[in-house]
Parts: sequence; structure tokens; C-alpha cells
Amino acid sequence: MLRGLDIRDMLIIDRLELEFEPGLNVLTGETGAGKSILLDSLGFVLGWRGRAELVRSGAEQGEVTAWFDLPQGHPAHNVLQDAGFEPSDELILRRVNTRDGRKTAWVNDRRASGEVLRALSDTLIELHGQHDDRGLLNARGHRGLLDSFGQVDLGPTRKSWRALSEARKALTAGQEAIQAAKDEEEFLRHAVDELDQLAPEPGEEATLDTQRRLMQAAERIRDDIGNARDALAGGDGQIVDGMRWLEGAMEQAEGGLDAPMAALERAMIELGEAQVGVDGFLDSLHFNPTDLDDAEERLFAIRAMARKHNVQADDLRRFAHDLRERLTRLDQGEADLITLKAAVAEAETRYAKAADALSAKRSKAAKALDTAMASELAPLKMERAVFATDVTLDTAGPDGQDQVAFTVATNPGAPSGPIGKIASGGELSRFLLALKVCLTRDVGGLTMIFDEIDRGVGGATADAVGRRLAGLADGGQVLVVTHSPQVAALGGHHWRVEKRQTADATLSTVVPLGADARVDEIARMLSGDTITDAARDAARALMNS
Repeated sequence: MLRGLDIRDMLIIDRLELEFEPGLNVLTGETGAGKSILLDSLGFVLGWRGRAELVRSGAEQGEVTAWFDLPQGHPAHNVLQDAGFEPSDELILRRVNTRDGRKTAWVNDRRASGEVLRALSDTLIELHGQHDDRGLLNARGHRGLLDSFGQVDLGPTRKSWRALSEARKALTAGQEAIQAAKDEEEFLRHAVDELDQLAPEPGEEATLDTQRRLMQAAERIRDDIGNARDALAGGDGQIVDGMRWLEGAMEQAEGGLDAPMAALERAMIELGEAQVGVDGFLDSLHFNPTDLDDAEERLFAIRAMARKHNVQADDLRRFAHDLRERLTRLDQGEADLITLKAAVAEAETRYAKAADALSAKRSKAAKALDTAMASELAPLKMERAVFATDVTLDTAGPDGQDQVAFTVATNPGAPSGPIGKIASGGELSRFLLALKVCLTRDVGGLTMIFDEIDRGVGGATADAVGRRLAGLADGGQVLVVTHSPQVAALGGHHWRVEKRQTADATLSTVVPLGADARVDEIARMLSGDTITDAARDAARALMNS
């Protein structure tokens, strides 16, 4: 419940503090006195989007503070918890607007964003005027309002829609992949055939290059290696002779020749290994003249294939494997598409089932809303009017396949149509009041604000509107900005908005009215500027009726 509002330097208000009460709170005053400024200021502290220029002329900044009682279980507690605020049974909102347009907000003395303010406002305040801004006159919002009234769970339908969207997306991706593969099928098959025929192996390019260079150098180095082999063979004989002479002297050398003899033995072993290696390499230099041509041809073929596909020669085998897999996917594509299409069909069936169930719930909720509206319209002197909630098929989506529209007929047999086009000004006010009552019947903890909801009605009809507002305020809180004396007379608490002139400024203020002042204000609303005794008597009669 809204307990109070403190406004400083906003528009034509310099300083104003109001304390509201439970029940029906009435604000009256002449046109232009500043009643709308109160709503603009309240909307500002709640984070609503409104006027750009709010700071009073001559002031550096404007500030609005609003405080609310939050009983246990109030939905605002969940918003506060999600935003990281400590729980409290009192909520204080403060917002400042500087002259350069900067806005800063606090929730219980902690900085907060406009997003948090707006989330809180949805649980605190319900504002309604003849030109409603919450979707009552906008058919695009009717489905959401019906769902809220019927407490319809959209979860299953949204879940099945997501599954259907994902299945359709997978099918589209599969179709596009197969089409892309088909577009390059000729290339794939030709490339795989070429690579299979070539059959390159990792490391083969380096091996071929080494063999090629060796064969190219064979003629030049064969003679040198042959001469080296002959020299090594001659050196072997000299070492053998030297070892033979040393063996004859070793008995008298007293071990002094043991080490040189061992070294010569090792040298003979190493020399033998060298001779074997030279012989083997010399033998490898003897090759068929066509071997060089064959090696060069394959080496150049591997390098050409690597350049053609812009890969490294050692990666050709893996590249061929990738191409082969793409061909396999292409060959298996039709089977995959059948599976994907089956998945889409199954998802469509599940979605249709969920959407049909949702449509049934909406149709049931629509009948309940129509019944509730009929019971609300009768006390508002519109017992012959017909309100209907039309639920028709529309394009399927995450929230189902229904289009919802509120239609009215002002009399039985009269043509029905959109609520905003069929009803006159006074009828529209009563339709919207009844609809607002029905849609918020089970919403607890809201302060409901009606801005000139009684515009265009008078007499007994205005009295009926006032009585419905008073009934709505019973056990709750309703704020009404009104020009109707019948509505004002039913208020439990009454304030008059006044405009006063100073030497250099026009300011607006709000005055709480006691019993006598209430009589005079309602008499003014009945008779105009000149308040007569008859007008006062009529005002008392309204207040006591």
C-alpha cells in the first residue's frame, strides 16, 4: 500500500508531502490545477517513462520519494530479493532528476537501476485512465491479459515450440548441408579419385626429395667413393704389417706395447666397418636410369597435388580422408533427412497437442471473463451491454496459436466491435473500469490509481462508478483523480489540488480536506465557483447517501 509521497521541485510543485490511507482516496481540483503532476511525479519515482523535462524552473534538481507498506508475502519481496536487497516490511523509493537530465534512484537507501524500479512498480501500482496505457485498448495485449486472468501456464507450449524450432532448424541445416555437398559433388568425387590414385603417404615427399638429389649426385661422387674404398683397402694391409712387427717385439717390451696394440685392433674393427659402409653405399649408387625419372615424376605429382588443394604435402592423406567423409555424408544425406523430417513431424505433433490444450484453457478463461464482466457491468448501469472475449486461430508461435480480442456491444442485438471503437466516452470508462476490476481481482497488494475514469458520465451512472470504486477499495487502496461530485462524495479520504500564484511563479499544492471543507469542495463541483447553501445541502446528501 502507498503510504506517502514527497515531491520537491518537480514541474510546478516546490515542496509537497502527502500521506495516503487505505480505502478510497479522492483527489479533486479545477482543470489545470496540477492533478496530473502528482501522477507524473509518482510515475517518475517508479521508473515509468514520461515527460522529459520534470525539474521545476529555477531549481537545480527535482526529487520524489514514495514509501510503501509491504506485508508478508507481497510480490515486491521477490523482486527485492532477486535484485540483492534485504527484506523489509517498508519500502522507500527515492529518485532524483538533475537539470541536465541525469537520473539517480535509491531503494531503501541503496542505489538502484530504473529497471529495478519498474519491476517493483508492477507489483505496487496499477494505473488506469480513460486512455489506458497498459493494453486494455490495444488488441495486441489482450491475449496476455486473458492469460493473466485465467492463470494460464504457457510453459508447456513454449517448451514444445522451442523443441519444434530446434527440429526445424536442424532440418534446414541438414538440407543446406546436403545441397552444398551436391553443389560440389563432382569436385569431391574427382578429387577423391585423384588422391586415391596418387595415394600419398606422410613423409613421402621428403624421402623422394632425398632420393632424387642422391641419384642426381651419384655420377659425380661414385668415382671418389671408389677411390676411397681402394685407399681404405690398402691401408688395411699396412696396419696388418705393422701389427705383425709389433707382435714380434711385444714379448721383450714388458707390456709397453699393449695399449698401442689394442688401439690398432680397434682401428682394424672401425676400418672394417667403414669399408663395409662405403661398399654398401657404393652399391646403392648403382640404379636403373629410369629410377630417377620415376622419383622425380612422383615427387612433382605430390607437390602439384598439394598446391592444387592448398595443403601441405604431408597433409594430403588426411585431406583425402576429409573429402571422403563429405562424400559419405552426401551419400547418407537422404537417410539423415528422413530422420530429421520425422523429428520435425513429431515435434509438430507435440506442439499441436500443447497449443490445442492452451486454446482450450483460453476458451474456458474467456467464458469466465465474460461472466465476470457481465456481473461487473450491471452495477455500472450497463446491464444490457455485452462484453465478449473472442478467441480465434492465429499464426502459431511460442505462446500458442490463438488471437484474443475484447469486443463489446452496447445493447443486445447491436453490432459488436473493438472496445475502443464501439463504446462512447462514458461507456468506455465503465467498460474499462469493469475490465480492470476483473483482471486485478486476484492480484493482492496493489494500489490502484484511476485517472478520471468517470470522464463522460454523470448522475446515477457516476454514482454507480463511485460505488464500484468504493467497493474495490474495501480492504485495499484506490486513488481516484476525479471531476465527478458523485465519486468524490464516496471517498474515505479527500484532497484538493490547488494552484497558487506568487510574484514570480505559479505553484501547485495539495490540501487535505476535513468534513466541512469536503462539503464545500463537493458543492463547488456541483455548482461551480459560487457555492450556495443549496449546493452544500446537495453535497451533504451525496456524502450521506
